[in-house]
Amino acid sequence: MRCLLNIWGVMLFIRLSWVIGQAGVYQGLLAITWANVTTFITAISMSAVSTNGQIKGGGIYYMISRSLGPEFGAAIGLLFTIANSVAVALHIVGFCESMNDLLKVNKFGQIIDGGVHDTRVIGVIVLVAILILVFVGMDWVTRTQMLMLVILIAAQVNFIVGSIIGPVDDTERAQGFIGYDWETFKTNLEPSYERGLGDDQTVHDFFSVFGVFFPAVTGIVAGANLSGDLKDPASAIPKGTLLAIAITYCSYIIYGLMMAATAIRQATGNVTQYLDPGTGPLYTDCPTDDSCNYGLLRNAQVMELISSWGPLIYMGCFAASLSSAIASLVGAPRVLQALARDKLYPKIDFFAAGYGANNDPVRGYVLVFFISLGCVLVADLNAIAPMLSNIFLAAYCLINFSCFHATITKSPGWRPSFKYYNAWVSLIGSGLCITAMFLMNWITALVTVVISLVLYLYVTYRGPEVNWGSSTQAQSYNSALNSVLSLQKVEEHTKNYRPQILVLSGFPSSRPALIDFSHMLVKDISLMICGHVITGQVQQKARNVLTRHAHDWLTMQNRKGFYSIIEAGNVEQGAYSLMQAVGLGKLKPNMVLIGYKHDWVNSTKENLVQYFSLIQDSLRLHLAIGILRVEGGLDFSSQIEDQGQIVQQRIYEYQRKHMDLPKIVQNDKDEVAIDEVKGEHDLEGEIDHQADKPKDQLQVPGALDGKKKKKGRKISPSVMFPGPNGTTLPREMLNRITQFQQKQPTGVIDVWWLYDDGGLTLLLPYILTLRTQYAGCKLRIFSLSNRKDELVQEQRNMAALLSKLRIEFTDVIVIPDIAKKAEEGTKKEFDTLIEPLMYKSLFDSELIAQREKTNRHLRLRELLVQYSKESTLIVMTLLVPKTESVPAALYLAWLEIMSRGMPPFLFVRGNQTSVLTFYA
Repeated sequence: MRCLLNIWGVMLFIRLSWVIGQAGVYQGLLAITWANVTTFITAISMSAVSTNGQIKGGGIYYMISRSLGPEFGAAIGLLFTIANSVAVALHIVGFCESMNDLLKVNKFGQIIDGGVHDTRVIGVIVLVAILILVFVGMDWVTRTQMLMLVILIAAQVNFIVGSIIGPVDDTERAQGFIGYDWETFKTNLEPSYERGLGDDQTVHDFFSVFGVFFPAVTGIVAGANLSGDLKDPASAIPKGTLLAIAITYCSYIIYGLMMAATAIRQATGNVTQYLDPGTGPLYTDCPTDDSCNYGLLRNAQVMELISSWGPLIYMGCFAASLSSAIASLVGAPRVLQALARDKLYPKIDFFAAGYGANNDPVRGYVLVFFISLGCVLVADLNAIAPMLSNIFLAAYCLINFSCFHATITKSPGWRPSFKYYNAWVSLIGSGLCITAMFLMNWITALVTVVISLVLYLYVTYRGPEVNWGSSTQAQSYNSALNSVLSLQKVEEHTKNYRPQILVLSGFPSSRPALIDFSHMLVKDISLMICGHVITGQVQQKARNVLTRHAHDWLTMQNRKGFYSIIEAGNVEQGAYSLMQAVGLGKLKPNMVLIGYKHDWVNSTKENLVQYFSLIQDSLRLHLAIGILRVEGGLDFSSQIEDQGQIVQQRIYEYQRKHMDLPKIVQNDKDEVAIDEVKGEHDLEGEIDHQADKPKDQLQVPGALDGKKKKKGRKISPSVMFPGPNGTTLPREMLNRITQFQQKQPTGVIDVWWLYDDGGLTLLLPYILTLRTQYAGCKLRIFSLSNRKDELVQEQRNMAALLSKLRIEFTDVIVIPDIAKKAEEGTKKEFDTLIEPLMYKSLFDSELIAQREKTNRHLRLRELLVQYSKESTLIVMTLLVPKTESVPAALYLAWLEIMSRGMPPFLFVRGNQTSVLTFYA
């Protein structure tokens, strides 16, 4: 019923005859058919979308937003609210035109001028009356509209009967109604485009006529807009909408043919000229635009002229215009209310409030009232209609596209109960809408598209945290999957090499500096995965909570990466499993980055072997390895309060309390995530509470109280990294946490390229110089030589090689005396370092066997102090560890003696795969 009332609007009574007069039968029926084909396809698409799950309040906005996502939905929801508000004015202005004609015909006089000003006065009164009716309640609206439907049907029957009876007097004939006549019908077959009605001086064409007529078919969403008030919207919307389109289309076609066969295009209305054609001008002669005020082209009330009882047509026109105005006034606030509840625009939630048993959007009613009031004061039906048509066509385009998009993504969640749809037909419907928009008025269409695009981009920029399972999300999955599969076919090439890093960081907020350093290397254009090893079993709810917190933390820090958590018996097993399992296809790590083991001297031999084996495992799996050391270490898990860390700590406390486990300590700091959790979790309180929280209520970090970081606004480190219980961390500690977010002092990055590892030792520092943090730093290259007499030549060769590789550098230094014996002071420092390990993790026989290599590393220590003590960063090729000959404790002692007391130090070893080439 609502669709019938909204489609059978004021256009049926005061513009259908004008369409036939301007466009003729052929083009007039084409315009009617094009409009109805567009709405019919749209209704089919809307039926499919509306039957794919429960439809709540919000109608077309709800459908599009849940199908295409919040960005499209928010844009079209706001536009559709405005469109319905304008539609209220359109129907009221139509009512006012009919009222003015009624006053003129019956010579009741005029209020002010009988034209525009009268339309404004009557329009404001009617708009206020409709608003009061809506405030009374939906029950009264329904009762009123039922009465109006009866009047509408009676008026149309009255028109049909009048056309059969024919003109009853010469006055009607003189005004252009001559009854069914074949010659008249043939005359009206072809178009006759002229200026519009009244003061409209525009010379129309097919598309301008189409634009004026199109609002006559836009009532198809009247039922959908009130979906929240329907008992079974999934069934009622398809049946009611499609039936209403079929009935109204047939009525428009039949009535158009009847008008073409019974009325002429222009007539003077002069009875004398009609009765005595031989004495003067014919009653059909119109020498000037003002000489003929009757006929299909000049009289908006042709239906009243043809009908058997004119007043009933006026009643039908009033009923059509008022019912459509009421439907639009009721529908627009509902759409706005649904949009406001989703909070996709700032401050719009003011309109989300509902009142009364029906949750009426009273605030929305008031807003729509004022928008409609402004359009009513325009008082020009032909000016309002094309603008309204463009917005409706934009909305219909997105409805069709949402059906098409949801179908081609082939998501298992797309299961509409309405089966009579086709993706490609929906796409054709979208094309028809876009074509009609631009052919009617390309400027208005362009403005509509630009506004929609701006609204879309704004919502995209704000990034609403909603998850509606839209087809856009499904398409993202499809696109990603296809991209990964197509990447499998791409052969790897040295020029396209980029570091794809597995960062053994544990929970990301535990080691933010390690994440920042890795981010500098990948910089959103390569892969970064944060690996977290937990020794023990973790309940799935706990895993979910940790994963959500980790991803939210990365998002808050603007770090694009993934988080992977794994259970294992020990650290080495977990890291080994991560190295093999993480990634997909060619999107998998080719490098492992870990933190330096600061407490290695006090660790057990078992822990030293695990760390040592981790390095070996990465190289054995053909992965590059990087070890980052900074002063004070990288582990801040005990200093930073973060929800993820809190959840882990409560897991430990729960197990100690309920499972008689020993106190768990996160030892072996910095190198990986080592969380010793033994036993099955069942943390009933915090874990369940956090797992059931919506995403936007998670607190990351705790000091932000769940509020999302605003884009473009930099948050203070003291807020991003709160201390225990929300306290502010000391400035020195904050600087350490954020050291790789800050601009580094101008200086040099010293690259100690000791062994040929494929060039990774050169590539990584070069990448760092491209980042803002190290933009002021230059590379200084160090290499080794066994022959002192060829030192100059080797230096030239190295410089030439670097130039071919397009690696910019400030200096090349070749070290000739690496085999020279270390100084006594350096030896004593080394002996003091390993003294606590003797006869526990290290023995005299092992030291004797490796004395030459030990001396080599002691010499490197001396050279590092000599050349690189004041550098900004040191990158050195890592010695390949060999278990059979080098004990873990001695290997770590070598790393310690070279890097202690130095600037940030990165040990790196490639996997012998060439990552640099000088070929084009």
